[in-house]
Amino acid sequence: MAYLYLLPSGPRCIPGIDGLAHGWGALDFAGGTVVHMNAGIAGLATALFLGKRIGTDKPGMHNVPYVMIGASLLWFGWFGFNAGSAVAANGLATSAFVVTNTATAAAAISWAAMEWIFTGKPTIVGAASGAVAGLVAITPASGFVDVGGSLWIGFLVSVFCYCMVAFVKPKFGYDDTLDAFGVHYIGGLWGALATGLFAMKAINSGGSGLFDGNAAQFMIQVKTCLLTTTFSFVGTLLICFIIDKTIGMRAANEDEVIGLDLTQHHERAYTILD
Repeated sequence: MAYLYLLPSGPRCIPGIDGLAHGWGALDFAGGTVVHMNAGIAGLATALFLGKRIGTDKPGMHNVPYVMIGASLLWFGWFGFNAGSAVAANGLATSAFVVTNTATAAAAISWAAMEWIFTGKPTIVGAASGAVAGLVAITPASGFVDVGGSLWIGFLVSVFCYCMVAFVKPKFGYDDTLDAFGVHYIGGLWGALATGLFAMKAINSGGSGLFDGNAAQFMIQVKTCLLTTTFSFVGTLLICFIIDKTIGMRAANEDEVIGLDLTQHHERAYTILD
């Protein structure tokens, strides 16, 4: 509950509770700052605190059909809280539904194009990653932008996120297992800033951005992103420190090598054949 005093809560705000950034006039239709930026920067803080897992130098594997099933479920389910954040079956909900789908498709294409440019081979797993990045980026903007704006948001988010995942993460070596920072934080950051660029009063009378004649909105979005990043990063490090000094944050090396499914729960996802 206290978190709502600091950050925008969008159309789902609780009567009588006006978050600090919401009071500034920040635009966040369905949770780009309070969900994706918050979770992504918290993931980075935790990864830095814990350090690398054992065996990260070994090649990873993907179950491609499962990846696609998961991405498809996400894509479909995302309509629920983006369009649903209109809190009515109306034109705004329809617009949010359409731009969510448009940005996601654009981002999937853009990520595949980035792979093609830099590796020579686009992949379906990469396209799925791009789709998730597109979903993340359009979330704060979905109730404020038109189809044209959503295309720019979708195409560009995969450029930013791909560069973070393919170049920045290997450069700095932090162990962000599922790219919470590279996709969710960076995607959420771009989405929040892009809302300040592409928001249109013709779509939602509650907000307009830089390209609609309201340059001040972009600076409000910048302040909101700085607030979210600082609050979540520092708060997460504090929580990690307290847990580490009490019950411990990291599993023992032996447990990590064997696998936590087996050592903590006495179960595993497969059977080892002799």
